[in-house]
Amino acid sequence: MPGYQRRLAAAVQQVKRRGGSAAPDALVVAIGRKYRIDPHLLASMVSAESGGNMRAVSHKGALGLMQVMPATARSLGVSNPDALLTDRTLALSTGAAYLKKLQGQFGNNVPLVVAAYNAGPGAVVKYKGVPRYRETQGYVRTVMGRYAAARGVVVGAAQ
Repeated sequence: MPGYQRRLAAAVQQVKRRGGSAAPDALVVAIGRKYRIDPHLLASMVSAESGGNMRAVSHKGALGLMQVMPATARSLGVSNPDALLTDRTLALSTGAAYLKKLQGQFGNNVPLVVAAYNAGPGAVVKYKGVPRYRETQGYVRTVMGRYAAARGVVVGAAQ
């Protein structure tokens, strides 16, 4: 996958130039530990999803920091999805719970989990990988670039 590695390296450099390391704060770290998800991944997703804007609502209706769809929030036990816009802990926990569910389906293949978070697990299954949707391809590049930069990973270097 040399093309993917090259695009990921370019995304890492772009994030570094902007100074965005997606460093997790204490709440992100605590929720990451609770759900056994790398806090750097959570912080990278928050950055990509909402830019840290708690009151963010997407054009499709996704809510809060992690941009969770109301139906998904309800399926995870959130009785009032609008609370995702005002309760930071609930928003992060709901997004992390959904990520954990996707991890159960796609294992530790982080790009597939990230793609499923964006496009839905059905699309990842259908395409047997990251769907060829322009939005999802860009989203995976952005999140994975921020995640690699936050972890201090040098993409494409000999291990």
